[in-house]
Amino acid sequence: MSTPAIERQELRLALPSKGRLAEDAMALLSRAGLRVHQVNPRQLTADIPAVPGLVVLFQRSGDIPVSVREGTVEFGIAGRDVLAERRGDDGAVVLLLDELGFGHCRLCVIVPESWADVRSMADLAERARAAGQRLRVATKFPELTKRFFAEHGIPELRMLQPEGTLEVAPAIGYADLIVDLVASGLTMQVNRLRALDDGEILASQACLFANRAALKRDVRALALARRMIEFIAAQLRAEDNYAIFANMRGDSPEAIAARMAEQQTIGGLQGPTISQIVHPREPGWYAVHIVVRRDRLYEAIGELRDIGGSGVVVAPVTYIFEEEPEEYRALLAGLEA
Repeated sequence: MSTPAIERQELRLALPSKGRLAEDAMALLSRAGLRVHQVNPRQLTADIPAVPGLVVLFQRSGDIPVSVREGTVEFGIAGRDVLAERRGDDGAVVLLLDELGFGHCRLCVIVPESWADVRSMADLAERARAAGQRLRVATKFPELTKRFFAEHGIPELRMLQPEGTLEVAPAIGYADLIVDLVASGLTMQVNRLRALDDGEILASQACLFANRAALKRDVRALALARRMIEFIAAQLRAEDNYAIFANMRGDSPEAIAARMAEQQTIGGLQGPTISQIVHPREPGWYAVHIVVRRDRLYEAIGELRDIGGSGVVVAPVTYIFEEEPEEYRALLAGLEA
């Protein structure tokens, strides 16, 4: 069970202290209007000027779920892998946003390339039975590993948790296989290892989570949770979209909308924003505004030109807000359960 949080005046957000995950977390918060102000890179604390009363703490990524679970920190950003391993099963930690768009990797069962006859978890189970002894598995994710292996009929393991690099463990005879995070897979190949075909335990990326008791107890924490969900989700929703503005001649907004609806990329819209351009000498001009995905930008510009669009201006979209984020609605429902 988690320990009760000590009453404090400030709220706390834990971020990874180093590495690419730390850089990307800071960048995401900055894009969402929550820039972290850190006077000295060596400092383990910082603040977010836009949110007075919020203290940022920098911790090892694996320690963040534990801090949130125990209530010493209200909010945290870390990988879904360490969250799943260390969040506990008492419901003390609640997910706010489970896909922040960075820190992508997979937690996989990895065997030596020399095990040519072992391609699946079923093959691994057969090898374990034939050997008549427990498999030695080196990993930093013992809970997830035990659960996954048990689901595949391998309940007995000799779990090893080395502090250093795992990839060398099979080569030196320390372990039979490893369970580790895979990003590009290059390190695996260099060390003559490969992931099993069905050996993916978890697909991970960075996520935002919070202490359940703090959200239920402290209205400030719940308000901050909503703010972070609102702005981060709106920013993530917007980052692959562009706003397009164009001038177009037509008899009416309805006539222009009808022409646009016939196009493949800019058609099918709930309705473009079309407003009249006031020009005393050249009536009949309208300004059209649409939002399209990055990968359809070229086609959208071409289609606007094909139906008479001119003076086309393209601008990045910073935020796309919904009436109320479904993630926040899900949070409220979860807190009441």
